[in-house]
Amino acid sequence: MSKRIIVDADACPKPVREIITTLTKTYAWEMVTVASFNHQISGEQHHVIVGNEPQAADLAVLQLTGKGDLVVTQDWGLAALVMSKGAQAISPRGIIYEEKKMDFLLEERYLKAKFRRQGGKTKGPAAWCKEDTERFQNKLEKLLNTSFC
Repeated sequence: MSKRIIVDADACPKPVREIITTLTKTYAWEMVTVASFNHQISGEQHHVIVGNEPQAADLAVLQLTGKGDLVVTQDWGLAALVMSKGAQAISPRGIIYEEKKMDFLLEERYLKAKFRRQGGKTKGPAAWCKEDTERFQNKLEKLLNTSFC
């Protein structure tokens, strides 16, 4: 079975997808992107189109993921689920998800969602910057150069 990078492409910045495309060719990995039909994703990689129902892309990513795959997602819950299947996960900002920190991240996600349901406002992600792109590339290359699988 070939090694795959599966990208939750609904919210993945174009520079990150471009880096993945380049590095999958360099390291002989397959790239699979998953996004709803509302997103225009183009390129040479295998692309899975899903409906625009909530969590449709996440469910497709989870279904495609197998042991040894690498998943690019900013969704902490999805990262936890793919890690439970023996895959590795990294965010588009270059944060490698670790099992020992996952409980904290999921608790934080739960508390923020609860706060928003009660009418509170939480900050969104910071604006994308050059350092985010560089960090992602460095961390992805680190993962591809190690035998995490």
